[in-house]
Parts: sequence; C-alpha cells; structure tokens
Amino acid sequence: MFKPAAALELTKKQKERLEFLSQAGKTPQKIVMRARIVLLASDGVANNAIAKKLCICRPTVLLTRQKFAKNGIQGLLKDASRPGRKKVLSLEKEEQILDVTLKEKPKAATHWSVRSLAKHLNISFSSVQRVWKKHNLQPHRVKTFKLSRDKNFVEKLRDVVGLYLSPPSKALVFSVDEKSQIQALDRTQPGLPLKKGRCGTITHDYKRNGTTTLFAALNMLDGSVIGECMEKHRAKEFIRFLTIIDKNTPKDLDLHLILDNYGTHKTPKVKAWLEKHPRFHFHFIPTSSSWLNMVERWFKEITDKRIRRGVFKSVPDLIAAITEYLDVHNSDPKIFKWTKDADTILAKVAHCKEALESLH
Repeated sequence: MFKPAAALELTKKQKERLEFLSQAGKTPQKIVMRARIVLLASDGVANNAIAKKLCICRPTVLLTRQKFAKNGIQGLLKDASRPGRKKVLSLEKEEQILDVTLKEKPKAATHWSVRSLAKHLNISFSSVQRVWKKHNLQPHRVKTFKLSRDKNFVEKLRDVVGLYLSPPSKALVFSVDEKSQIQALDRTQPGLPLKKGRCGTITHDYKRNGTTTLFAALNMLDGSVIGECMEKHRAKEFIRFLTIIDKNTPKDLDLHLILDNYGTHKTPKVKAWLEKHPRFHFHFIPTSSSWLNMVERWFKEITDKRIRRGVFKSVPDLIAAITEYLDVHNSDPKIFKWTKDADTILAKVAHCKEALESLH
C-alpha cells in the first residue's frame, strides 16, 4: 500500500491563482488539469483518489506535484524541454550507402534490395529505405530505350514531326500501321466478376482460336480511325487497305501517310499502285522509332480496353469486337496531338548519346 502523501501547502495568493487557472475559459486543458491536481492535493486528497477523480494515472499526479514543489505555479505552465531526435545515420554512412548502391553490385544479382544492402553494410533496412527515398533511388526499376541507327534519322524526323505540327493545306495526314497476330483467346474456365473489395479474375491459361491483323489509319486532323481486319499482312493486303483509305477520303485532298519501314510498304507492287494514285504520299519514320508513329498510341488503347482482357471463341468474334470498338471510337473520336518539335527531340537524343558514350 502507498503511504498517503502530505497535503501541499499553498499561500492564499497561490490558491487564488490556481482557482483562476482551473476556471478560466481560455486556459489550456493540460494546465487546467495540473491546477486541479494541485488544488486537490492541497486539500489533503490522496494521490490515488486524485487520479481516480480526474480519470488520469497516478504517475501524472506525482509528476505534477513534483513540478509544483520545484518551481511553483510557473512549473505548471511550461512543459519540460525534450531533446530532438538523434540522427540515425552519419553523413559518412549515408555517402557509403549511396556509393555502394550506385557503383557496386551484389554477388549473383543484378541490383541491390534494401535488405541485401542492409545486410552487406550491417545496418537496418529502414536506414537504406530512408536514404533511397531521400535521393529518389529505385534499383529495382529499369527503363528501356532504343536509339535509332538510321543514317537519315534527322531528315526523316523533321519530315514526320513537320507533318504533325504543321500539316500541309488541302491535305490529310494519316498515321498508318498494322497490328499483326492479334490472337482470339478463349479462357479455359470462366473468371469471377468484379465485386466490392475484390478485382475480377481470369485464368492464366487459355485456348488459341486463330489470329487476325488490324490495319489502321489514324486521321491526325480529327482523331478518327479507318480500320480493317485481314487474315494476313502482305503487300496484297496493304494495297487493299490503301484502296479502302482512298474510298473513304475526299477525292480533292492529298493524303500524306506516315509509315514504318516494314518491307510490304515498299514492294514494287505498292510502288506501282502509288504511281496510279498520285495524291498518296508516303513518309517513312526512322528505323527503330515506332514512338514516332502516332497510331501506335491508338493501338495501345484498343489493346488495353478491348483486346487483352477479352474472351473470343473464334476469329469472327474477335473481329466483331474490334469493329465495335472502331465504331464507338469514331462516334466521338479523340484527337492525338503531337507537342514536341524536332529540335527538342534532337537535343534529347544528343544528350542520351552523350550519356552513353561517357560510360565507355
């Protein structure tokens, strides 16, 4: 059992001051609580009884009594100073983490994880996390890149970007390509539908039911797409698609088609067809520069929104889904805008080449 503490002795002035603090509307609640503790202690109320009456713990009562005994009322008005948080890592250790992350590799691995590096340096993994976050380091991620080796890269780039940013008058610009080998995949079992707290599911395995090739021409003026599915993607099919473009565009306008360097776009039969249709003008992007062909952006959308998660029991089912997507898109087309000029792109390419050369 605790021995009851002696009553605190207060002067008349101290008691009046404490009573004022405990009743004033603007007094912070922590100071109100301390004043009430001291007033009850001055009346000879036991510490346990004070704690129970004020719904606080006994150590709080003891600490408040000690503050008053040492510094009087002034001791109740101020909180004790607290030391700041000590630095977890020295600057030298932080530099060591950065050096090892950037300049070394672990054995039998391509990159560090927070735990492998922490074990290697004999520190906590949370310390590695903080340093990586501070310096925006993500060793687990990597970005891919491809620099074109086309000898006429600059000329082709300026030509294509010029069509995007400043198209010729009395003409239409189309970004044209084929999305080949689109598979009609049927899942081996039905998936579960989307529900609250659970995403939809599909089986990992599937059944192949054939393929089709989607020829597409993205109109850079209004975002509409001329599309046609064909069994193969030879020069024969490409010429057929050019004929479809010819039939679905105003006859009094020139047509500038942006294309990649696929062999079927340059065969003698295609060249002979172009001679008979002088309003068609081909503009080839540099090799290894598919990012320059804007229809690729549209291909990504149809893949994400309609093909990848679709279930198709036959090629006709797949073609019907693609046709439906084309109809919906063309009912309210989205314009794909090119914003970077050729000089900005060339400057970035030069910077990338300079960075790569500095490593060798």
